[in-house]
Amino acid sequence: MQRQIRWLKASFLAGATADFGIGILTLIPARMGESTVTYPMGLASTLMFGWTVLLLWGYRDPVARRGLLVITIFPVITGLMASGVYAVAAGIFPVVHIVPSTILGLGLIALMGYSYLAARGLESRSETERQVDYAGPESPVTPQRRARGADSRRPG
Repeated sequence: MQRQIRWLKASFLAGATADFGIGILTLIPARMGESTVTYPMGLASTLMFGWTVLLLWGYRDPVARRGLLVITIFPVITGLMASGVYAVAAGIFPVVHIVPSTILGLGLIALMGYSYLAARGLESRSETERQVDYAGPESPVTPQRRARGADSRRPG
């Protein structure tokens, strides 16, 4: 179980790091070979930073939020890769410009896909806590009470 959680966390951190890096690059359109589209690149940068925060949120409870990896693979990563292919096909960029991002995208898809599939049988912490911590109709047993040895029949 710990191994699967480590894979999930690695996926969330790798995705957040990649998104942050791409967010920085899109803040500087000339660095990406395009200096005439500052406003749209600024919008893209905002979305990349937002997705970075979303993946960091997923890192905080990786089992319960592992579905974020699926929607990061498709449509986010695959959409970015398709945009790169379009840019090459339309003559906007030479193919050499999309090779690094394509390799990164394929690596992230492999990492996130493996992590998600490896964690399929894990139950989210919140689901487990709801089942274990609930001791009766009006007496939830908190982790602190459980640590003190409290049970559902004794108050406080």
